Amino acid sequence: MKISAKGAIVLASMLLAVAACGDKESSDTSSSPAPTVAADSALAAKVPDAVKSDGKIVVGTDSTYAPNEFLDTDGKTVIGFDVDLFNAVAAKLGLRTEWVSSKFADVIPGVLSGKYEAGVSSFTINPERKAETNMVSYFNAGTQWAAKTGATIDPANACGKKVAVQASTVQVDDITAKSKACTDAGKPAITIEQFQGQDQASASVVSGKNDAMLADSPITAYAVKQTNGQLALVGDIYDSAPYGYVVKKDQTAYAEALRDAVAALIADGTYKQILTKWGVEAGAITTPALNP
Repeated sequence: MKISAKGAIVLASMLLAVAACGDKESSDTSSSPAPTVAADSALAAKVPDAVKSDGKIVVGTDSTYAPNEFLDTDGKTVIGFDVDLFNAVAAKLGLRTEWVSSKFADVIPGVLSGKYEAGVSSFTINPERKAETNMVSYFNAGTQWAAKTGATIDPANACGKKVAVQASTVQVDDITAKSKACTDAGKPAITIEQFQGQDQASASVVSGKNDAMLADSPITAYAVKQTNGQLALVGDIYDSAPYGYVVKKDQTAYAEALRDAVAALIADGTYKQILTKWGVEAGAITTPALNP
């Protein structure tokens, strides 16, 4: 994205404003203790030696996607629903985690190259991703729009509007298709602006640079809450689909261990406890699956 020096200052100030709105709530949520999880020796035995030899799972994530994965007030520690849940999954397997922040588009390539031993970044399971990786389902989310409070935006007919979206997400495909439908009908195209971070996309709507944004439903709901009334949800949630943990295609036994660990956390109530802590229990699943 290229913007003028003045525009950069305005956008930076809006990012700070959005962050400031949520500092207390984010701190309060992150300070809540994570549940204690006991290791399951039978599940731990399923993890390949190549993964468990150093006692940890190196996890790649895009830490701009609150409340799923984002940076705490120290600007370094990755926190969120995804983080708490995968930490519990790792603990069930007798392992700890090392979280590494990355651009969203670089996480799966990082898994494939061996830089990361898992990708945990709100990845919607789709055929393209399953073709090159193993994916373990653990949550359901759909797409939700938001706009400035009082704005009249119809997600089904946003022709001529300026819409913000995070790059490399399924929402890019969605908004691109919507724009094509506009032009096919002889209406103005949607002006689509892609951002590397969801926080930047949200801030662009708060600042008035864009008319609306779309993202995964829990992310949009959280962004709206953090702006203290500056943004409002628009329309209904649609295209619900599962999130999946990402591991290499040839690590099926490892993927199965992750699946079984999620199932164990669902069974013992830890899963529900973590989702409730972050206010995302509406996306709970009952049965995790490998490459659903």
